[in-house]
Amino acid sequence: MNFIEYKKSLIFDQAPHLEEQLSRKEAKSLLKNSKAYFIRNVYDFDCQTETSFWYIIKDQFNGFEELSSNTRNQIRRAQKLLEIKIVDKQLIIDQGYIVYLMAFNNYQYKISAPVSEKNFIQGLKKNQLGEQFWGCIDKSDGKLIAYASNLVQDNMCNYYSMKAIPKYLKGYYPYYGLLYAMNEYYLNNLGLRYVSDGSRSISNHSNIQPFLIEKFKFRKAYCKISIQYKQWLKILISILFPFRKFFSNLNLQALFHQEAMARNLD
Repeated sequence: MNFIEYKKSLIFDQAPHLEEQLSRKEAKSLLKNSKAYFIRNVYDFDCQTETSFWYIIKDQFNGFEELSSNTRNQIRRAQKLLEIKIVDKQLIIDQGYIVYLMAFNNYQYKISAPVSEKNFIQGLKKNQLGEQFWGCIDKSDGKLIAYASNLVQDNMCNYYSMKAIPKYLKGYYPYYGLLYAMNEYYLNNLGLRYVSDGSRSISNHSNIQPFLIEKFKFRKAYCKISIQYKQWLKILISILFPFRKFFSNLNLQALFHQEAMARNLD
């Protein structure tokens, strides 16, 4: 089964529409043979029932026709000032870290420290089948001011990460240019089933998903979610969950928020 360890959890490692419901026995077996504290199982992708968990996806591309006049103007501004294209990974290795670091330092909420430049580059040098990088290059000086990293798999594309130097967000509108170009390429040119910005945030600190829904006509693909914990954590969650509003630790808040989704309470 295609589950991998990620930040003390086990999560599915393929396209979300391929994940199936695990039996209790299967979930326990996977958890027992790992160092993870819990396994997250998301299934019934894009079901007809509204649930407390979802992926943000776009499965149709209708060009400028589906966008507001304001969004169209910002895309045109980006296209005028920036060269927006698929780029070689080496460009991100050479110029991407400063973009990442300046974007990270501008985040309002931080639950971890930024990765070092060495680890940033080492991560990029690991080859992953289907990975693609896009860059926004300032036409005036040839410098990278924003980038996106994507993963194409199983007839869909995951938009894993988008970073931009904050001072360029207004005036250059790199995210507008990137999203329009990527949506057109993956949905219209390649004809993939959908593109996705990932699942609902469990930390509640992401503003990108409402932006995608409002500006670029992404939608919620509702799913069902269940969580299986190691026994000690299951006991701890059951004791502390009723008092979750009294905890300020961001990691605990994320854990409780995820449990609330599994219980369909949020």
